[in-house]
Amino acid sequence: MIVVVVLALLLVLAVVGLAHWYLWRRLVRDVSAPGGLWRRAGTVLAFLLPVLGIGAVAGGRALPMAAERWIAWPGFLWLAVLLYLLLFLLAGELLRPLLLRLPARRGTAQGGSQEAAGGATPAGIAAGPVVDPAPDSGPAGSATPAAASTPSAPTPSAPTPSAPTGAPSVDAVPPSAVPGAPVPGGPVSGGPASPQRRLFIARTVAIGAAGAAAAVVGNGTYGVLRGPRLKQVTVPLAKLPGRADGYRIAVVSDIHLGPILGRAHTQRIVDTINGARPDLIAIVGDLVDGTVPELGRDAEPLAQLRAKDGAWFVTGNHEYFSGAAPWVDFVRSLGVHPLQNARVELPGFDLAGVNDLAGTSEGDGPDFDKALGDRDRSRTSVLLSHQPVTVYDAVRHGVDLQLSGHTHGGQLWPGNYLAELANPTVAGLERYGDTQLYVTRGAGAWGPPVRVGAPSDITIVTLASPRA
Repeated sequence: MIVVVVLALLLVLAVVGLAHWYLWRRLVRDVSAPGGLWRRAGTVLAFLLPVLGIGAVAGGRALPMAAERWIAWPGFLWLAVLLYLLLFLLAGELLRPLLLRLPARRGTAQGGSQEAAGGATPAGIAAGPVVDPAPDSGPAGSATPAAASTPSAPTPSAPTPSAPTGAPSVDAVPPSAVPGAPVPGGPVSGGPASPQRRLFIARTVAIGAAGAAAAVVGNGTYGVLRGPRLKQVTVPLAKLPGRADGYRIAVVSDIHLGPILGRAHTQRIVDTINGARPDLIAIVGDLVDGTVPELGRDAEPLAQLRAKDGAWFVTGNHEYFSGAAPWVDFVRSLGVHPLQNARVELPGFDLAGVNDLAGTSEGDGPDFDKALGDRDRSRTSVLLSHQPVTVYDAVRHGVDLQLSGHTHGGQLWPGNYLAELANPTVAGLERYGDTQLYVTRGAGAWGPPVRVGAPSDITIVTLASPRA
């Protein structure tokens, strides 16, 4: 087991190192001169930034919260920037050959030279005689006759017959009439791009990728810090009695209080939920990333939650990373009711909750028989379970609706495609047999405080009865 962990760690370090080498090559080496300020500064950052990112990920296991806060912000934000820099630079690799093949403008409209545009003579085209397009029209000394510029040309032994009146002389043949000759001021195709052109394209791709990555991460960070938005979903339930029609459950998950998101984040969530005036509040796991002594104060605003049938809580996998039992006791002290493999009968339906799968290794995992085994199946049942994958157990126990979180909706695109590999539903409402599963994207963020393509939400689930 230790060997596997070590090999996995080495693989991760190798991938991170390779990614930063690629960034250094495209963003530093290809766009700067050796010994320049940017070359030196970029090289230092290429070594510092991966250390910062790895430190942010590993800090939660090794550093006290006060120290972790200092490294978490820059380290996690850099990991998000790294992801999108790589994606945009890889897209730039597809554009780079096309940009290099675009025709470059050489010279000016009247008599410009290749050097004026920074270009070189195209390969395969020999330097020919300088041609004066109008030798007799310009001032003296403004052009050099072709014969005078080519002393190695053989001298005819007999006089050349005069051209017919009005016919152009050989010296006056325009360059466009010479096959393969470059046209002053026109596009040049073929041949290698000049160093200046390659540098220009490298800088254009680098600046474009950096700007796009900064814009995407900046917008995604704003979305998280602004707080989750309310989302409305109506779920019809066949057995729900008419008196429970329109019952509203506020579903919130994955708040992830920790080194980045703290008390102000909790307060925004509480204010949003209370403003919606739900009948019941369901906190579906992953409340914290730290211990009660470290984050208890940040969670205190949960005591302000208000709903007719109260606020209920089930554990997520991150609670078991942080000490689940102390957190269960702490949320209870705030007036939030834990459901630990338990069920409560409410007017119109049964509300049940199971512990997270991560508790299995501690002997505190989900127990569906205890929570649902002896219930009256003629009543509608709503199950709180952090991970969507437990829906298959819910189906076997005749659950009508399961409310889950855990996936963050992928959080950072294209992470949603990875989330689909491990979860039956990544976000939204889907049906599995007679059981419906709703998965919220969550109200916070883990790691980078950034969401791209998966905005945070608090969902108001409205139960609908066919008997209403």
